[in-house]
Amino acid sequence: MTTRRGTAAGVPAVALTVALALAATGCTTAAGPGGGVPTVTSAPATAAASGSGGATGSGDGHGWNRQRFKGAVGRHTGVTRTAKPTVLNGLVGAVFTRNADGDHFCTASVVDSAGLNLIVTAAHCVWDPKLGRRSDLVFVPGYRDGETPSGVWPLLAVTVDDGWKDHADPDMDVAFAVVQAQNGRQVQQVLGANRLGVNRGYRLPVKVTGYPGSSDVPITCSNTTSEQSPTQLRIDCPDYTGGTSGSPWVTDFDPATRTGTVVGVIGGYQEGGDTPDTSYSSYFGDRVQALYDRATG
Repeated sequence: MTTRRGTAAGVPAVALTVALALAATGCTTAAGPGGGVPTVTSAPATAAASGSGGATGSGDGHGWNRQRFKGAVGRHTGVTRTAKPTVLNGLVGAVFTRNADGDHFCTASVVDSAGLNLIVTAAHCVWDPKLGRRSDLVFVPGYRDGETPSGVWPLLAVTVDDGWKDHADPDMDVAFAVVQAQNGRQVQQVLGANRLGVNRGYRLPVKVTGYPGSSDVPITCSNTTSEQSPTQLRIDCPDYTGGTSGSPWVTDFDPATRTGTVVGVIGGYQEGGDTPDTSYSSYFGDRVQALYDRATG
């Protein structure tokens, strides 16, 4: 099977999501997929650094409440456009080899953790079941037109599930990675973080933001997810080509923190999809909770 989620020259081919409608070294246990009871697994995200613009992408976000934000997002349902440099979009970054001049082939985002140093992406971005962990990877949040406004954060440790490590289980195409502190500060201290959401069900209004490999700016699209299978989510958003694997699917935007809850990442079925207009994610259930617990334990 050939997927379209991304490649990186000079490394093995990698079949390679932020506001919403108001809405690693090691492996984990093999608990079954979760049920339908909503839970949020981590503490509220740290407030993001100032100076990046509000959740609306136009200044400080004054006057934008949940109802107004939901209406604005709804008018663009299923439409992909350039992501503005907001606080929320600033949690998303491109994954490169070596540095920002290296090969870009995936996307990742900051997720809340006690260590303030965790990102989430697709497992196939960071771990090849045949070759092991991919080395020399860096996370560049807010990357835009060659600029690295929020720094370059090397990946130190990667956590993937045994099912992915041993046989590329598409139901666990999810990975958490610890990134190295920069100038004495952790990435969440600098940017804030989205919360992790598990067992949230299959129909959720989300925004997916990521970096196509052929572009120097991120793209974003909002729509409602659907059930591809009991262990997979699906969303229809155009133009999510190679490089967008790992893009976060974010819901429950909080105007106070200008962050949300990540309930998926592009990956899973067909390693994210074999056409640019439909994307997939492993369902974030009990196994993803166990993976997060291992990564933060």
